[in-house]
Amino acid sequence: MRELKALNINNIEEIKSLFAEIFTKEPWNDDWSDLVQLHEYIKDLIGNRNSLTLGLFEDEELIGLSLGSIMHWHIGTEYYIFEFCVKEQYQSKGIGTEFLRMVEQYAKSRQITHIFLQTERTVPAFNFYKKNGFIELKDHVSLFKEFN
Repeated sequence: MRELKALNINNIEEIKSLFAEIFTKEPWNDDWSDLVQLHEYIKDLIGNRNSLTLGLFEDEELIGLSLGSIMHWHIGTEYYIFEFCVKEQYQSKGIGTEFLRMVEQYAKSRQITHIFLQTERTVPAFNFYKKNGFIELKDHVSLFKEFN
């Protein structure tokens, strides 16, 4: 049985474990070998006043994460998702879509009016989000500057 649960800083070890398991593999290949950096990143996402972290559980096993924050914007309250993932063996089976629908229902029940997220066009997540009703914002750009 699948269940959505709100998570918090007390779940940090379980969250870090699943997050690293997913994002160190294809197509992301992120290097999370610096465990201090991983800990601080997850703490940044789940330890703030407006954090909203949701987990998808299959029986008692954490198989999906939605890590984000509630933001109060002029068009309504949004759930800004920074990270969304489902364990590899559960992908391509409709479980990600089911999880996303559960997240949407949870958000709606808390008077959140929309979800905002960013992803890369070159990863499967892009088509997953489009398939699930997300639209690409034509006037929105992401900018990045690295310090040398």
